[in-house]
Amino acid sequence: MSSIATSPPAARAPSRLPLQLVGGWEAGLLLFMVLLYGAGVYINPAFFGSTDAFSAVLRDTARFGVMAVAMTFVIVNKELDLSVGSVLGLVATVFSILYAPSHVDAGVGWAVFGAVVTGVLAGLVNGLLVTRLKVPAFIATLTMLFIGRGLVLGLTGGKTIAYERKAADDPWFFSLGETNALGFNSQILIFLAVAALGAVVLAKTRTGYQTYAVGGNEQAATYAGIPARWVRLRAYLFTALAATLAGLMNVAQDKGITSQYGQGAELIVIAAVIVGGASIAGGRGRVLGACMGAALVVLIDKVLREGVPITRTIDVGGIKMEVQAMAQLPGGAVQAFLGIILLAAVLIEPWAIKGGGAARVWARLRGHEAPPAPDRGEAAIVGAQTKGARSDARAMGARGLRAFLARRDAAAIILVVALWLVGMALRPDFWGSLDNSFNLLLAFTEIALVSVGLTFVIANGDIDLSVGSVLAFAGATAAFLMKELGVDPWLAAAIAFAAGTACGLVNGVLTIRYGLPAFVATLGMFYIARGLGAWLVAGRQLSGFPESFNLLGRNLFELLAYFGLEPSGGLGLAVAKAVSTQTLLLGVVALVAAVALGRTVIGQMVYAVGGNERAARYAGIRTDAVRLWSLVFSAMCASAAGIIYVAYLRSFNPSAGTLRELDGIASVIIGGGSIFGGFGTIVGSLAGAAAITLIRSLLSLQIIMPDGSSFVLPQHWMNVFIGLILIGAVVGDIWIRQENILGRLFSSRSASGRHA
Repeated sequence: MSSIATSPPAARAPSRLPLQLVGGWEAGLLLFMVLLYGAGVYINPAFFGSTDAFSAVLRDTARFGVMAVAMTFVIVNKELDLSVGSVLGLVATVFSILYAPSHVDAGVGWAVFGAVVTGVLAGLVNGLLVTRLKVPAFIATLTMLFIGRGLVLGLTGGKTIAYERKAADDPWFFSLGETNALGFNSQILIFLAVAALGAVVLAKTRTGYQTYAVGGNEQAATYAGIPARWVRLRAYLFTALAATLAGLMNVAQDKGITSQYGQGAELIVIAAVIVGGASIAGGRGRVLGACMGAALVVLIDKVLREGVPITRTIDVGGIKMEVQAMAQLPGGAVQAFLGIILLAAVLIEPWAIKGGGAARVWARLRGHEAPPAPDRGEAAIVGAQTKGARSDARAMGARGLRAFLARRDAAAIILVVALWLVGMALRPDFWGSLDNSFNLLLAFTEIALVSVGLTFVIANGDIDLSVGSVLAFAGATAAFLMKELGVDPWLAAAIAFAAGTACGLVNGVLTIRYGLPAFVATLGMFYIARGLGAWLVAGRQLSGFPESFNLLGRNLFELLAYFGLEPSGGLGLAVAKAVSTQTLLLGVVALVAAVALGRTVIGQMVYAVGGNERAARYAGIRTDAVRLWSLVFSAMCASAAGIIYVAYLRSFNPSAGTLRELDGIASVIIGGGSIFGGFGTIVGSLAGAAAITLIRSLLSLQIIMPDGSSFVLPQHWMNVFIGLILIGAVVGDIWIRQENILGRLFSSRSASGRHA
């Protein structure tokens, strides 16, 4: 019997890079960026035709790119980190305070050490909140955003800290932000090194495999022996370290900081990772794509901001002269385009690929019958979102004070009363006056209106990040129509309200029709609406509106006087001067919303969808319609707040509504709403909005001391207080109501007492 020896075929070298590192998505991004850069060269060859432009794009990409590398790990993990911008600002602030001669005046080594410790602690807190305390990643990192931003404002006092002269003594560190001997900024080298390391770790190491496994199916990964909790916590440490490095790169370049450092960076970084091909649903993403997404965002900004060189003819004393100028897009165009690109990138998977949209379009173009849309089986993949708790069961049979204390919104109501009493104790001569009450109600109205709409969205288990931008867009529309086009004030208000409502309709369609997570759809609208608003007013502040329109923001006395019906004295005069028109409008909206949510079938459907969408669908509820109209109603409330904002201030500023989405979300959660859905009341949300308003008023209150001196509480720290209250409300909801930690503790004690 003979044997034939066979040799294995010789291994052939791969013809392309491994797909774990690069794929077709990155090739498409590269082609798009080449075309975009070519457009920049065409419209402005003096800038984009030079190597300086390419170097400037990479330099500005470096800091966002470093954070995008780490954010890829978090998003692949099926989570999110909204705190990276605040961590960047906080790290830069700690470094500056330690290093600046005007403050601690420590050495650069100690300053770097303090910055790194600060960043690691921030990441550790984020990770522990998410993994140990079971706080949703969105809320945990949103809280860190609040606290970090508050610490930056508090530590800097809202001022700039500079140390350019001392920086000359430590060139080894500050050269990191300068041009090196090779002719480009050293930050580019740092970015490339971090990108290469991150790409290899995510694609070719156990750390990366574990990240993909946990993001794809955490339960299966746990059964396979992967420490899922550690994998998730580790990702937050990565983002914190990346934000720390980006903050140090910032101070190395600027040799100082402002109190606005890092503001808005988190949304740019998240947009970069999503545009780079990562799935918000987890389990997919590459570092190279995220880095290219960051470069694309910066390139869009450069191309749109640089403008087109033109020649203008001006008349000087009857003599016509030609001068060189730059034609630029109005302010806000960059944000609007960024939002559109973000949504387009995210829609490619659910619509063009999984939904078969591209195939259907191609078939229609060729005159063929379009293939049927695939069945996504949406109901089968939706699980229960709301957990029951013994405290909820006890509330059903409670009476009197116990029934009130068992309410989810009781803590917020008690907090409001306590804050009011603190104000009365500190300044009884001022706090209880009608003038102060009027001012408090004015400040309260804007947040309250936004929170009323968000109550429906959050009770549905969704989120709306666009309300602040919709507020600004509606206000800008009304201001533009009245000031620039001379439109009748009430018609302008109606058009502005319709424009803002349309934003909510787009949010709903993207979420329901195309299956985008509400977070992603409203994040895109966050950019688009704010960009369109700034575009309308060309980035300017507008004022000088008709007085009949401004009455929306005045007190009731001025409104009645306009029609010749003002009271002459007594209680009627006092009330008319203390109550504003917008407060009455808020009262009507809140009353209708409270009845609809708490006493009608509409409200029961909202709670059902938020509690368990699959069960609600089986019960015959049109869950898609409920979620869509909740997002539309949220936009309607934000639009009304924007119109009132313009009338109250008698002007419009493009920064209107900044961070109002965070205030609104915090109000609903503080007021007893659950980020998981299924809970929430209008009374609770109003109480949460009142608590935030009172905290801000207390922190700006001038306190009179017994010796006649006075001082004002440190109002720069208000976001820290709001963040702490928010995380306390969420942790209490999870551990006291859902996990029933107090009930289990008392049960274990009573059981041990019986055994003893």
